[in-house]
Amino acid sequence: MKIAVLVKHVPDTYGERRLDTTTGLIDRLDDDQVADEINERALEVALSHRDADKSTEVIVISMGPTGAKDALRKCLSMGADSAIHILDDELQGSDAATTAEVLSAALAQQGVDLILAGNESTDGRGGIVPALIAEFLGVALLSSLGSVAVTSSEVSGSRETEFESLRVHTALPAVVSITESSADARFPNFKGIMTAKRKPLTVLTLSQLGIGVEGSVSKSILVSTLERAARGSGTKVIDDGTASAQLVDYLASERLI
Repeated sequence: MKIAVLVKHVPDTYGERRLDTTTGLIDRLDDDQVADEINERALEVALSHRDADKSTEVIVISMGPTGAKDALRKCLSMGADSAIHILDDELQGSDAATTAEVLSAALAQQGVDLILAGNESTDGRGGIVPALIAEFLGVALLSSLGSVAVTSSEVSGSRETEFESLRVHTALPAVVSITESSADARFPNFKGIMTAKRKPLTVLTLSQLGIGVEGSVSKSILVSTLERAARGSGTKVIDDGTASAQLVDYLASERLI
């Protein structure tokens, strides 16, 4: 079995996110870049299955700028067998639709049985790329699973909603997105870090994927951007015997009661 895990290189989750109001894109120049933690959880699902079935091959794939190779190297040190980095200057500013189209082309070349991803990235929070990839490839999608089980012919898992828990399954090939309820990712050990340097990391361009770009790579139109105002100090209520009335008046004015 061949499993592909989608990996995104994102600004550090614990850092302050900034939006470039000129381009409408996240400012990535001043922040530390890391492999998205939700993708590491997806990788853990793949590696756990390989622990039980040694014939399994695990590939990590990322589309992004030069720095994305650092995220891929970390995944290799965690145990992935090989990595693919889609790197092309024409892809700068890609939206979710273009990203899914390009990743789908790479996945189709690899002939994978199962595609694992996080349910949403921590920088964009769009949460639609796994579904778009499933549509491009014409395979089933199991989204937002908290647990995943894989056999030679089927993938299944539990999907938690606000009201209930669903048990879902589908035949392979398929796309699966996982949530933060999935198992924590393992840490790279010293052996993994050293062997990662010898594992194959292939760089692919758009032309090698058979994709041509005409005009803007973004299929979405950015109308306007506006920087959110700094958070104010809020309203202070001093208890002079009328604090409860002041609080009720405030909640009513904000339409909270």
